[in-house]
Amino acid sequence: MLVFDGVQSLDVSGPLDVFAEANGFVEESAGYTICLIGPENCQVHASNGMILGSNLSYGQAQGPFDLFLVPGGPSLPTREPAQELVHCVRRLASRSAVYGSVCTGAFLLGAAGLLDRRKVTTHWQNARHLANRFPAADVDFDRIYLRDGPLVTSAGVTAGIDLALALVRDDHGPAVSLAVAKRMVVVAQRQGGQSQFSPYIEVTSDPSSPIASVTAYVMANLSRQLSVAQLASASSMSERNFARAFVAATGSTPAQFVESARLDAARAMLEGSGKPLKVIAHECGFGNPKRMREVFLRRLGLLPTQYRDQFLIR
Repeated sequence: MLVFDGVQSLDVSGPLDVFAEANGFVEESAGYTICLIGPENCQVHASNGMILGSNLSYGQAQGPFDLFLVPGGPSLPTREPAQELVHCVRRLASRSAVYGSVCTGAFLLGAAGLLDRRKVTTHWQNARHLANRFPAADVDFDRIYLRDGPLVTSAGVTAGIDLALALVRDDHGPAVSLAVAKRMVVVAQRQGGQSQFSPYIEVTSDPSSPIASVTAYVMANLSRQLSVAQLASASSMSERNFARAFVAATGSTPAQFVESARLDAARAMLEGSGKPLKVIAHECGFGNPKRMREVFLRRLGLLPTQYRDQFLIR
């Protein structure tokens, strides 16, 4: 795990605690050896003021490693990283079986040229900026974590714990991963397909705007038919002007937004309730379970029943 001045301490300690806890459930020969890589002869100050040390300097770390992770930091989306960091990330990624990032650590991977033509995620607040800054990357704004070949990326902060649990599950099976989750009181392990945020959180910064009123209308009326004409009427705009303004404000069409809102609501019900699929489909506006299944398969690559199974504690 890389460390640097301004690093988000939970991006470091969260995943590392998962691997350390996993060592208590596996044979010693199959456990994890943890190594922090930082500047030479120098401690670093995390963004919360915590002081972190390291086992190896950037230059001393040579690999090969089974896993190399880059944590995030509040300044990474807005500042150019030091070239020493970029070179270290590029070199160690090439010498690691699996490499990746937690939260805004994706910006360091991007600076090292490691996101091109890869499907990646990051904190939802920074996802659009990541996509704009590294246009060759395929940025998913919604996933908790993603794996694309040897590259793994996670969403914001605590999502690094979810990513680490998934890696433990890949290495040692679901029983060990669940045991670690219970030990850390992270009982409901979030899978990669779970939404990291509701689709209408960051639609507009102006709550009095017509678009904000429409999103509130959608949330309150998910079970109803929501046509462009109805949404335009709710915003007191013509259909043409409404559709154009909505795309400009949200980056999606009204139909895409409504589908995302329904999908998000259905996921929340599947994660936290035992309601039958027929009821969930009706309450979320899909109309019937068949339509809901189609949307889940197209958007998430799994059935609603499979999605719900991920959150069952066995």
